[in-house]
Amino acid sequence: MRYLKDHKVRTRKRIIEKASCGLRRKGANGLSVVALMKLAGLTHGGFYSHFASREALVEEAFATAMERTASRWSKLAREIPVEKRFDAIVTAYLSARHRDDQAHGCVLPALAADIGRSTKKARCTFANKLEAMIEVVARQLPNEPPDTARQIATSAIATMMGSIVLARAVGRDRLSDEILQAGRKTITRHAHIETGEAV
Repeated sequence: MRYLKDHKVRTRKRIIEKASCGLRRKGANGLSVVALMKLAGLTHGGFYSHFASREALVEEAFATAMERTASRWSKLAREIPVEKRFDAIVTAYLSARHRDDQAHGCVLPALAADIGRSTKKARCTFANKLEAMIEVVARQLPNEPPDTARQIATSAIATMMGSIVLARAVGRDRLSDEILQAGRKTITRHAHIETGEAV
């Protein structure tokens, strides 16, 4: 029965999407199976026909969210000249808009610490998706040797994530804006020094 199979796939996808938003708001340990299913407009009774465990849903939700972030970065890069791509990703990430939209923003600031305390399998999945994100950013530095581009990209992502965590923690006021601005300046200055460009 094709309809039943397609319906189950769509339902599973909806659960993952809604769980991903909810987990970014509440953290990996902030929502029960009942609450996660309620976000998708479903009862918890059918949960285990889609996922082996709550941890399996959490793992898939954050993996999907990390893929989305990498995809957004790639799309943004395709739309602008190559020499502006790296800075554009940093600027978009360290923006008030991203800071204020935790449910739909990058999953790293919301869940990385929780994943660090999770299972070995979850950490492995996280590491693989993070590698892909680093690769996307490194590709925006085509004039750099691969090792240098990767180092700059890794440093940038770590700084971006930390800056968003702090900016959200202090609220939407002057200090929060200063944190975002400091993160942007630090990353772009470091990248341009590494690449030998004028700052």
